Amino acid sequence: MKKESLCLHAGYVPKNGEPRVLPIAQSTTFRYTSTEEVARLFDLAENGFFYTRLGNPTVDAVEQKIAALEGGVGALCTSSGQAASLISVLNLAKSGDHFVSSGSIYGGTFNLFAVTLKRLGIEVTFVDQKASDEELDRAIRPNTRLVFGETLTNPSMDVLDIERFAALAHRHGIPLIVDNTFATPVLCRPFEFGADIVVHSTTKYLDGHAVQMGGVIVDSGHFDWAAQGKFPEFCEPDPSYHGLIYTQAFGKAAFIVKARAQLMRDLGCCQTPQGAFYLNLGLETLPLRMAQHSKNGALVAEFLAAHPAVQNVKYPGLSSSADRALAAKYLPHGCCGVISLELKGGRQAGARFIDSLKMISLEVHVADIRTCVLHPASSTHRQLTDSQLAECGIAPGSIRLSVGLEHPDDILDDLKQALDPLIAER
Repeated sequence: MKKESLCLHAGYVPKNGEPRVLPIAQSTTFRYTSTEEVARLFDLAENGFFYTRLGNPTVDAVEQKIAALEGGVGALCTSSGQAASLISVLNLAKSGDHFVSSGSIYGGTFNLFAVTLKRLGIEVTFVDQKASDEELDRAIRPNTRLVFGETLTNPSMDVLDIERFAALAHRHGIPLIVDNTFATPVLCRPFEFGADIVVHSTTKYLDGHAVQMGGVIVDSGHFDWAAQGKFPEFCEPDPSYHGLIYTQAFGKAAFIVKARAQLMRDLGCCQTPQGAFYLNLGLETLPLRMAQHSKNGALVAEFLAAHPAVQNVKYPGLSSSADRALAAKYLPHGCCGVISLELKGGRQAGARFIDSLKMISLEVHVADIRTCVLHPASSTHRQLTDSQLAECGIAPGSIRLSVGLEHPDDILDDLKQALDPLIAER
């Protein structure tokens, strides 16, 4: 099925007389009639549900749907996008290990990598994703376990050259993890360009309505964990599961099964049945929403680029964008609705602009059906120094505008009435 049909039908197929809409299995546990059955579930010898932290029918249906949309062998829903990023890294790296990440990533992820994981003994090297192949290669160490990047960086809206980063990772026998939150599988499927693992903050476009926190990890099934000799945790007996060897027992799904059976078991940052139900409602209209978000985003970006109060606009769909060729390659059907802009007059002009908006909301959120705006340096990236902000591609006066699904005339009218007074002030 095509993506539009998968969004409606993948993951849950009702049998005769069953509910047409995905039901909410609002139960923490499940009843069995024999100890042998439960023992086989705990040995991972059979599929089934025994405790909602590790699996639930509603959550499972959504995981199957997202895996189908991304073209993966399996998925794991989490309580937030941060939890998805955390588990995806911890599934590969331990104390004493190292990984490489693009520097222009979401501020919360930057802090997770640079501060929290460092406390756990896992070191990160941030790189400029526009750097030469030679510079990127030099960032890899013998103990490097993965490379991480975002399809569309938050909030700088740079496009990751996924094929180049996949080639970098694979040259050194390690996987590439791509955060595909802004693009969604409707606009880009990173597995088709060599990525091995995809993560999302489902709180954003996949939900789309700002009603439920969540994240997801999707496994492509393409990476050969046994070939490189760098990942014994997949290829040697796991003492916490009676000597189970993931690559032998689960083949191409070894990564995602280990993430669930080992890390979700121990960390417990699971999605709820109710949360998965809300997420599924959002997924059902995802193709329609992404098409309109991208259309409105392109119109607004063109308007902003021509406005005399605007210093610069970063939106890969613009003909003037340095990432125009990458956008044409990886995002031929649109570049979502998120725009990064900087006003003439810097931080003060940005504050006056935001405070003057009427319909558009100031929110600590992005990728919503309603247009919203944020000043990253004083909110999502507040923990970063000026040099770290620059590494993320963010100026002190940068503004992140998330274009929603209102009529474009109304969005443009609100922007115009807030921007025009800034011209007179200058």
